[in-house]
Amino acid sequence: MGKGSQLSQLKAALQNSGLARKSQSKRGEKRKRDSASEGKDGQRRQDKLDKIVQDLNPFEVKVTRLKHDVGGRKLKGVTGRPGLTKQVGIETRKKTLLPELDTRNKAGSFVDRRFGENDPGMAPEDRMLERFTRERQQASKGALFNLDDDVELTHYGQSLSMMDDFDDTGMKLSDEEGEDDHGRIDAEIVSRGHFGGFADDDEDPDAPPRKKNKAEVMAEVIAKSKEHKHLRHLERERDDALRQTLDDEFGDIRGLLFSNQYAIPSGDRDTLPNRASSGSNSIPIGKRTAIPIVQGGAEDGDHIPVQDEESKSDDDYDKFVRELAFDKRSKPTNRLKTEEEIAEEEKEKLETAERARLRRMRGEEDDGSDEEGHKKAKRRVAQADDLDDGLDLGENSLGLDYGLGEGLGQEDEHDSESEEDEDEDEDEDDEEQSEEDESAFESDLEGNDSPEDLGVGETKEQAELSARPAKKTNPIKSTSKELPFIFPCPETHEEFLEIVDGLDGSQIPVVVHRIRVRYHPSLGVDYKEKLHAFLPVLLDHVLYASSPPTPSYRLVAGLFPHIKALATTYPVIAAEAFISKLTLMQKNLSRGLARGPTSPEAKTWPGPAELALLRLIGILWSTSDLEHGVVTPTFLLMGQYLAQCRVRSLADMASGLFLCTLCLQYTELSKRLVPEAVNFLNNALLYLCAHDLHTSLLPGSFPSPDLNSDIVNAMRLTPNQFYGVKPKRPNLLAALSGEIEDDVQTKVDLVGMAMTLVLQVAVNLTALEGFIELFEPTLDILEKLNQDKYSEGLKKLHSQSVDGLTRMLKVSRQTRHPLHLQAHKPIPIATYIPKFDEGHRWSKRHDPDAERNAAAKLRAQYKEERRGAMRELRKDNRFLASEKAKRQMEKDRAYNERMRKVEGSITEERHEEKLYEKEKMKQKRRAGKK
Repeated sequence: MGKGSQLSQLKAALQNSGLARKSQSKRGEKRKRDSASEGKDGQRRQDKLDKIVQDLNPFEVKVTRLKHDVGGRKLKGVTGRPGLTKQVGIETRKKTLLPELDTRNKAGSFVDRRFGENDPGMAPEDRMLERFTRERQQASKGALFNLDDDVELTHYGQSLSMMDDFDDTGMKLSDEEGEDDHGRIDAEIVSRGHFGGFADDDEDPDAPPRKKNKAEVMAEVIAKSKEHKHLRHLERERDDALRQTLDDEFGDIRGLLFSNQYAIPSGDRDTLPNRASSGSNSIPIGKRTAIPIVQGGAEDGDHIPVQDEESKSDDDYDKFVRELAFDKRSKPTNRLKTEEEIAEEEKEKLETAERARLRRMRGEEDDGSDEEGHKKAKRRVAQADDLDDGLDLGENSLGLDYGLGEGLGQEDEHDSESEEDEDEDEDEDDEEQSEEDESAFESDLEGNDSPEDLGVGETKEQAELSARPAKKTNPIKSTSKELPFIFPCPETHEEFLEIVDGLDGSQIPVVVHRIRVRYHPSLGVDYKEKLHAFLPVLLDHVLYASSPPTPSYRLVAGLFPHIKALATTYPVIAAEAFISKLTLMQKNLSRGLARGPTSPEAKTWPGPAELALLRLIGILWSTSDLEHGVVTPTFLLMGQYLAQCRVRSLADMASGLFLCTLCLQYTELSKRLVPEAVNFLNNALLYLCAHDLHTSLLPGSFPSPDLNSDIVNAMRLTPNQFYGVKPKRPNLLAALSGEIEDDVQTKVDLVGMAMTLVLQVAVNLTALEGFIELFEPTLDILEKLNQDKYSEGLKKLHSQSVDGLTRMLKVSRQTRHPLHLQAHKPIPIATYIPKFDEGHRWSKRHDPDAERNAAAKLRAQYKEERRGAMRELRKDNRFLASEKAKRQMEKDRAYNERMRKVEGSITEERHEEKLYEKEKMKQKRRAGKK
């Protein structure tokens, strides 16, 4: 491109290309040129102009500089014209995307599918001729079925005009041809036409069946219709006969359905009227009979005479129908389930409950829905005499939200049958059951069983300690009186004591039952709040009944089902009541420890009432949950008792061993470790048995602060005291009351209980990883005890404990392996020798592996196409957005233009209106002046 301005450059370019304006030729010297040459010259001229325009604008051409320019190569994409490319893309999108945008969201469109309509190279005459030809071809397709006069009709290739309808029958057209010499019809015609069925005797039997004509088909249809009609008539006659038989036997059937007062005496009845048949077919009753009416105008017991007329018979039948209509109808029941279905449902319930318990034990959050997709069971409709079982779903669901688990099971309450109006047999059964429960609880606290009863299975029996009545104790009042049926609902324990004052201990559960029935939540608005306040009252009375000097565990067992039912229905209220009692117990413990843990006056260890409450918590609430609103604080309180309280007497030792039993029962399912219980059992063996160990020689690292104290030395048994004393089930009630202090039998019983609990705790914790470190000190203590004077029963318990611990420790050592580092390949030493590959190719495109090379090439093509497609989609979106914006601007401009015109016309009209008003006012003023 030359120097100078663009105008000078343009002139120079036009001059060099021969496109400069030439001087006009002389007149008359016009060159004659044809149209073809003029078109070619115009195209060349336009190309030259485009080339000049491109050269004048350097921004229209984009050149990619090469890093290493090699001469003689022809490379694509080095020079480009982005402006032209953009314009071509816009034009293409106008042809493709704009029509789609215009036809978008339109229901229908007309497409001209006529021949040659979209062919611009076809002349209109050729197009019309081709259309006419195709129309004629389509019209000729249906000409085969047109019955024109010029077309001869045929049948199987024969002309219908040459055929006659009677040719196949053998009949002649002329009468003379079908007669003999005497004027009679031919015999062949008679045999074939009259009675021969127009059949050909000489017809071949192997030939295919002849097609039936219309007359034969209609005759067959009529015959079948008559046959079906006859069958329906026979069936209707059979139904009428059966109905008649039922009508005749209706009286006997009615006598079975109704009582004797509604039945017609058999001696006064000849037969019953037939309502289904007509009046002429009904059989009248010969005698006058009397029929009592259940529904009607007459009163019950009135008798209306039955006359012999047929109308009276119909009336009798109507009376029977009304009696049946007003009779109580049976209601449909649910389908009885098979044994397999019942077993499957029970299995699913157990599995669902176990999965929920395991989730709570592991501390997993419940998602509120069943994992197997089973629906929750619907609760039955509440009744007036319910004991709050399954009611108040909102309160029950709150138990899960507050970490209380599912609370209690849904067992039936065994005391609901204790009212005075029940049968004597049920009362006797309840008395027998209460006696069994009483003996069981008495054996837990006072029993005198043999040493064999102190085996591993003792814990399961003790698990029923609070669930069953304890022992026979003196009632609250020796005099019993008749109980009323209505009692007020007490809000405090003092009010409850006033209500039960003077009643026998066995009558108090009946009082509680009647209070709960009287104040059922469905019977009053505020009854629910009354029961909320009644639950802590029952809990206070349990503590009151189990307190010394005369604890009544039979009464505690009688109140337990009611506490259980209320806790199931109102778990949050029950949890608050139990937590308040646990808080009070912890405060008492802290106060006693502040006075001195070894002081005899300090109350530190729990008494019978507190132990009964702790056992009640283990039965009512789920003890296997990882975190529980009631059980977790109970665990902490029992651990504080065992860790911080000091043993000062046999009562303290009995209380501690009972707490160890509770810990074992609490962890029976969860298999959790309570280290305070293990330490206390070790100290119990050291405190009660003779040995040569001192504080500095104790195995392990558990604390034993009172090992050499004067109190423990006075409590410890000497070898001679063990001689001949057999261990029995300890009398915990007497030991807790402090009635016995230096009883050798009680001490030996406590030693046997401690040995048994050690083995049971070890069995419960066999899966613990630290089992060896936990129970090796216990085994050393058992082996170093002085057992020379042990009785046979105590030696047996000792050997069982030692053998069991030895065996479990051996298995634990075999199954536990030390930790190892992660196994991996050895790391080689780093080398700095350069790696040389003889088959290496510097160019990535020339991979020696053909398959790998093809795969890499395909991946590169895919990436390139993908980038190109995304780039085109972006351009399409930008184009559509700009086109929509242009259309919207055009709409806005047209709208504004219309509004401007409308406003202008309104303004003009208003201006004219004002001028008219001014002129009118002028005329009025002129008229006034005149």
